[in-house]
Amino acid sequence: MPANAQAHVRLSSLREQQVAFAAHLRDPDQNPAPSGIEDRRMAIYRELFVGNVNAFLTGYFPIVKAILGEKVWQKLIRSFYRDHASHTPLFTELASEFLDYLANEHVPEDDEPGFITELAHYEWVEGGLNLAPDPKPDETLIDGDLLEQAPQVSPVAWLFSYHWPVHEISVDNQPAEPLAEPVHFLIYRNTQDSVVFSRLNPISARLLQLIGEPGNTTSGKAALTQIAVELQHAQPEQVIAAGHKMLCDWRAKDIILGTYA
Repeated sequence: MPANAQAHVRLSSLREQQVAFAAHLRDPDQNPAPSGIEDRRMAIYRELFVGNVNAFLTGYFPIVKAILGEKVWQKLIRSFYRDHASHTPLFTELASEFLDYLANEHVPEDDEPGFITELAHYEWVEGGLNLAPDPKPDETLIDGDLLEQAPQVSPVAWLFSYHWPVHEISVDNQPAEPLAEPVHFLIYRNTQDSVVFSRLNPISARLLQLIGEPGNTTSGKAALTQIAVELQHAQPEQVIAAGHKMLCDWRAKDIILGTYA
């Protein structure tokens, strides 16, 4: 057999062994280990790989784990490890991949609380913001008029709305039903690199939603006028005045980085 053919056979055999090795680690109950490897050695890999995933996710989602209990949590970690096809090789993105799995693939246990996915997201936010890149300097931003010009919200200021009271959930406080109205949070990283959670009322949340897209072109006054119309408020100027105070407060906290001229 020619040398290049022999090399191809060796590479094919190695790849087959690697695929079998990975499949066994993901789901040892359904996929036998590659032949010729002592099970004692394979057991080390089986525990090490899923153990690292478990340890990392436990750090991100301690309340979720405590509520589910060790047995259900371990089953969840195993199913995530076995079934989810991650879209990034970065270990730091593992928690967001886990959120994607919970939201789109996970089949809850019959007695699993309905708030688990939202609670996991709420637990993830602080770590997600800590890892988010710093805002890039934009020399075109000015300290302009927040009503007449378009406010620009920092990319490390995030708005989230939850149907469960995620900020109050614990092992001893587990709601059976979602809220009648969602709860809104502005969660941002300040200039001291601390993550701050701020609960918003529906009007403030709507304002942030209207101006929060990157490259926003809606002026503060236009956004507030739209809110007054949506509320059918008899005195729109009151909504604009109150909203202006909120915009100024956000600018003071570097939630709003400035405006475009």
